[in-house]
Order: sequence, then C-alpha cells, then structure tokens
Amino acid sequence: MWFAATEAVRAALGSIRAHGFRSFLTTLGIVIGVASVIGMVSIIQGLSFAIGEQLQGLGSNGITVQSYTPVMQRLQGRRARLTQEDLDLISYRVDGIDSITPIMYSQGGQSRIRHGSRTALAWVLGTTYSFQDIGGYFSRHGRFLSDSDNRTRRRVAVVAEQTRADLGLPENPVGEFIQVNGEWLRIIGLPEPKGEILGQQLDNRVMIPYSTMVSMLGNQRSPDIQIQLTVADLNEMDTVVRLIARLLRNAHGLQPAEPDDFRIQTAEQVRATFDTIIGTMTIAMGGIVGISLLVGGIGIMNIMLVSVTERTREIGICKAIGATRQHILLQFLFEALFLCLLGGLAGLVAGYGIGAVAASFIPGFPAAHTPVWSIALALGFSVAVGMIFGILPAIKAANLDPIGALRYE
Repeated sequence: MWFAATEAVRAALGSIRAHGFRSFLTTLGIVIGVASVIGMVSIIQGLSFAIGEQLQGLGSNGITVQSYTPVMQRLQGRRARLTQEDLDLISYRVDGIDSITPIMYSQGGQSRIRHGSRTALAWVLGTTYSFQDIGGYFSRHGRFLSDSDNRTRRRVAVVAEQTRADLGLPENPVGEFIQVNGEWLRIIGLPEPKGEILGQQLDNRVMIPYSTMVSMLGNQRSPDIQIQLTVADLNEMDTVVRLIARLLRNAHGLQPAEPDDFRIQTAEQVRATFDTIIGTMTIAMGGIVGISLLVGGIGIMNIMLVSVTERTREIGICKAIGATRQHILLQFLFEALFLCLLGGLAGLVAGYGIGAVAASFIPGFPAAHTPVWSIALALGFSVAVGMIFGILPAIKAANLDPIGALRYE
C-alpha cells in the first residue's frame, strides 16, 4: 500500500510538471479564492486586534452611566438628563463601588482654548480626583486634580498632550495659564499620552475640577452629567448594574412599560459588541468569498475530466502491465489534491500580501493580522476541494476498461 501511494504521488507530480502552464491555469481559481479569503480575514482581524488592544485601556471593571433620549422625544423637545442627585443616589445606595466620579462636558461640544496668541479646540470636562483611577491617567509632569481643588472650586486644569502641543506650551506646562470660555485657569499637570480608543482622541482634553465647571456654567438649568465608576469585585458587576438601573428608574419616575432614559454600559459589553460585529463580518465576507473556491474546484474537476480523456491510452497501458483500479484512483486523486494544495499555498502568500498592502494604504488603519485558524481553514478547505472535486475524475479513470482504453484514439 505504501509503495502504491508513493508511486501515485510521483506520477501525479510528474503529470503536473509535464503540463505546467495548464496546471497553473487550473489552480488559478483556487489561488484567487484563498487569496481573497486570507486578505479579507487579515484586514478584519487586524481591525479586531487593534480594537481589542484599545479596549484594554478601558479596564474590565468600569461602568459608564449616561442619559439617553430617543429620537422621537428629541424631536418633541424633550431631553433626558443625569443630575447630581442621581450621582448621590448611586454613591450612597449602591454597595461594591470602588471609585465613582461625575463628568460634565462643556456645552456645545469642543471649546476654544487660548494661550497667548495660540488657540486650539479641545474637550473640556469637569471631573474629580477619582477620574485619575477610573480613566487610568498617570502624571508626566505636575499632578492630577485633587479633592481640595474640587471643594474650593480652584481655577486649575490638567492639560492632555495633544492640547499642549496645539497651544505651543512647553514640554512641562505646569504653572502656565490658559483661557477656557473666558476663564483663566492655571495648569497643574500633564498626564501621559493615551492615544485613541475606538476613534476617540483622548489627548485633546482639558480636565478641570467638577465644581469649577459647575460655577463656570453659571445658573444653567439641570446640566447633564455622565457618571463613571469601577466595582471592587468583578463577580458583582451584574448585580451593581441591575441595582443602578432600578434606582434610576425609581428616581426618574418611570413606569414598568416605559423604556430607560439612561444607558448603563460596561467595558465587557463594549468588547462583546465589537466581537460580535467583527465575527459577523468575518463569516459573511468569508462565505461570499468562499464561493470563488467552489468555482475553482469545479474548474479543477473539469480539467481533470479532460485529462482522463486525453490519457485514456496511458491508463489502458498501465492496467495492461498490472496497475490495479486502486493505483489509477490514487494517481488522479493525488493530482487533483496537489493542484488544490499548491493553489492554496500560493493563495495564502498572495492573500497575506494583499491584506498587508491594503491596510498600509488606508490612512490610520491598523496593520493586517492573519490568525493561525484562518491559515488552517484556507489550506483545509483547499484540500477538501481537491478531494471532493477530484474523486469523480479519479473514479472515471479507475473504471476504464483496459481493452477499450488501449483501442481509444
């Protein structure tokens, strides 16, 4: 049996070499199919890998609570809000919270920041000292906001790296003054750069004490805040989320049939949502591109059937000198298998190159990432195509009558 298999392999490789150009054209469909699959998976998984790294910066024990207003209610002029009372309710009534902080953004989006003759747009947010732990900020120069800054409504600010560069501030800007919405603030710290998370730039921020932000907004009615917190025990995450939801619904007077006017989101929920989206994209695109592999397999079967017809007399001679049906079957089956496998290997290399080049040409797009499972899947599918579409020509060749084959013209 081993001798028959090795001879079948040798004969199959000899036939492929003898018809090199035809073999190349035969495998072209497999090459294109595998290259498309690998290229597509490399790009999507590269995006998934980059998003996963960014989400690590959110931590696994963080919870964000923010107001939510459906579109129809917005059109009616209604807008949900989270207030200081909601923050106090969560702080005093929910057990298991490690850190909690309010976040209040300056109204109207980004604010214009001034330093000397330079101006820049940045997000101005009022928060407390707890935001340093929740947001994972580490000071490069100076310090972060303190509890005393918040109690005394001190006019101080922590400026992120991108804003510092846009304003032309020195490498150590501590002690410099900037103007925010007409108010002069003294810089007390510069944190380490954080980059981007999900396309949101985290280094174009100016962080000031929460009470200072409230005083700067004046008598504005019911400012909307965002609440961020961390839990001490990950096993209590779901319990904390459910308790917060129940407290806020009661506080906002929502009836059982009414939807929430707030959203509670954990870092794990964000990660799971993106994993689902990426997985769906991979399966959908893989299924579409996989059709080309089936088309390539049909092409290989067609060429193998033609090859059986061309080599009818050769098959008759082999059978006449003692070749069995099994020998002929293995030879043609191995030939189809090697054609698909060679096409799969070539497509694998081409697909990785296509993914890398495509990712490099898209500005800001993460590098392509080819997981091991996609390589195994592509090569396994190529082998399966060779087996499935090569068996019919192999059976036809093995079943030829020796005398009829010798007489074939």
